[in-house]
Amino acid sequence: MTTNRNTTAANPGLTLVLGATGKTGRRVAARLEELDAPVRRASRSSDQPFDWTDPGTWAPALAGAAAVYLAYSPDLAAPGAPEAIGAFTAAMREAGVRHVVLLSGRGEPEAEQCERLVRDSGLGWTIVRASWFAQNFSEDYLLDPVRGGRVVLPAGDVPEPFVDADDIADVAVAALTRPDRHQGRAYELTGPRALTFAQAVGQIAAATGRPVGYLQVPPADYSAALQDEGVPAEVAEMLTYLFTTVLDGRNSAVADGVQRALGRPARDFADYAHRTAATGVWNTHEEEAAR
Repeated sequence: MTTNRNTTAANPGLTLVLGATGKTGRRVAARLEELDAPVRRASRSSDQPFDWTDPGTWAPALAGAAAVYLAYSPDLAAPGAPEAIGAFTAAMREAGVRHVVLLSGRGEPEAEQCERLVRDSGLGWTIVRASWFAQNFSEDYLLDPVRGGRVVLPAGDVPEPFVDADDIADVAVAALTRPDRHQGRAYELTGPRALTFAQAVGQIAAATGRPVGYLQVPPADYSAALQDEGVPAEVAEMLTYLFTTVLDGRNSAVADGVQRALGRPARDFADYAHRTAATGVWNTHEEEAAR
């Protein structure tokens, strides 16, 4: 927990950041700390543990919090998410939270239900509704396939406007530190153009300077392969659902949420690919050994 003396003028209270080890949560927490805003990082492994499956951890994590960055794990599309969000909004009210920033997903009926629960909670709110994260290729389950030179997914030719997690964090921090400007707003966050997964992988190949291929497979084969690799059945089912249902074209349109919230354009996927390639995270074992 960070308890710096200096705070932002518009939001002087403590901010609870859920999912503080995740792709967006750790970025949100780091940015708030850079602003000398008091932050409590919460995850299952934090000093003050937080576990969505253990409501007994909720009140201690919320104690003294004025604002919350609410990132639900594993996903708002997961079974039981609306029930958990409904119960947690009640816990936030009881704890005296004034403003909540909800990380949501585009085109997910379950996420829309969770958004309504937050809107109707009586709390101040901002909704950050994000498209598919670019960082899934570098900080999640697609990292090893990229390193291995071939990404295998059930996604076809439907384009997706991948959003940079740094843009998500920037918008969330703006809403947390200046709730007066972002209260009651829903920002739909995407990148500036839509790419198919094959095109996105091609951008990564260009950035790394080596071949990285893409193979589309039937959803049943993809789900079976995940379970063969030891991925829990419920996680495999959720990923298959996201690829086959949410990626049906409903989310292909580019949105202007980053521009509306921050007054600047969204980061492009090609910029993400080149920036990430420069870190070496996509290097093969041979490339690492040669360095």
